[in-house]
Amino acid sequence: MLSRLFFLGLFVLQPVLASIIFQQQPSSDPIALVPESKRWHYTNCTAPEDIIELYDIAVSPDPPLRGEVLTVTASGYVKERLEEGMYADVLVKVGLIKILQKRFDVCEEARNANATIQCPVEPGEYSIVQEIELPKEIPPAAFKASVVAYNADDAPVVCVDLWIDFRPQPGKLGLGL
Repeated sequence: MLSRLFFLGLFVLQPVLASIIFQQQPSSDPIALVPESKRWHYTNCTAPEDIIELYDIAVSPDPPLRGEVLTVTASGYVKERLEEGMYADVLVKVGLIKILQKRFDVCEEARNANATIQCPVEPGEYSIVQEIELPKEIPPAAFKASVVAYNADDAPVVCVDLWIDFRPQPGKLGLGL
């Protein structure tokens, strides 16, 4: 979702997504060897005219490990004030199977999570760090999450597609299995 608002949307929604996604059943996809450098990645699908300009998203540890604390750092620029009424549409899939499609009130989620950034969000450059405790019970599957955020006037704020692969890797013991 990443200036202040997108960061707010993305990182406030991360715990929500984690709790919903990781309760799902594992994929029936065959186990495939995926290089560690490709165990997670994101695509910035934000348009130049969108309210947030996303600079970067990084995670540690990289790749993310089940049962570990994941630190997500995102940076970007908010071009205009973001206020109450901002929302994010989230779609989560395992392969071609849709496991979650939901609209979240970003400001409400930020309040509920006691996030350091709260609405309203003023224009400016931001770097946000969010820690997420990943459950050991995450199914061995590859997940794709699409997050598109909008302001109260339905103007696009930010767009991010995230991929994370928790399938076991043959011969690898250090992937949080």
